[in-house]
Amino acid sequence: MNTKNKKSIALFIFTACFLVRVFSQTPSIIQKIRFPLWALLDAYPGLEEAQDVTAAQYDYPVKAIREVAPFLISGMVYGWEFTYTPSDKLRGVEEYIEIKEIVDFSLASQLITYSSPWIQDNRLNCWCEFTRTADQIQNYNLWASIKNPVTHGRGNGSLTEGFEGIRTAATEAVKDSVRNYYRSVIKNKPKEIRGKVLIRDIPSIGIVSGQYIINLDFFLECGKILEYSVF
Repeated sequence: MNTKNKKSIALFIFTACFLVRVFSQTPSIIQKIRFPLWALLDAYPGLEEAQDVTAAQYDYPVKAIREVAPFLISGMVYGWEFTYTPSDKLRGVEEYIEIKEIVDFSLASQLITYSSPWIQDNRLNCWCEFTRTADQIQNYNLWASIKNPVTHGRGNGSLTEGFEGIRTAATEAVKDSVRNYYRSVIKNKPKEIRGKVLIRDIPSIGIVSGQYIINLDFFLECGKILEYSVF
């Protein structure tokens, strides 16, 4: 084999290995959900977990990741129902939002895998993976194909609340997306809006000034709109 051919084969092998490595670290969403997730190495001092002197070194971040991942993936696989009440100062109504799982994800959450952990910036990071079933893929494609509006929401929650802070941030992101969408299509402020959302892309979570910040993209299924009958 001549030198030129040897160089070509070496280049091919290097390129193939590089592409495999890049692909293996690429977030994905449809057939196999795959995205990086992190948790702080140490619990916030006010949290109950911070008082546990018997905990091993990485018990807290591992527990935190295993709480957050099923919550987010349930929103990606089946979605969340929401009930939203817009604020109305004239009627003395405060803004309110509630979300809940469309389908109980507790059994399916056992199929989530966690791999390739690494530590960076005082955080434990890892890749979270969940392979959709054929029915779950069909469900995602159905959401994507029936022209549900695509919305974006940003929310924040307190770092001092641990997982509940992330849940609050996600709920606020739903509210942000729903409010922004319906403001553009409804003339008169409704009494209540009910519907569903499905997370359509990789979640983004960060920390700013003691707050979890989460950005989520959704498919929005417009549900029931309740109007005020009398002012």
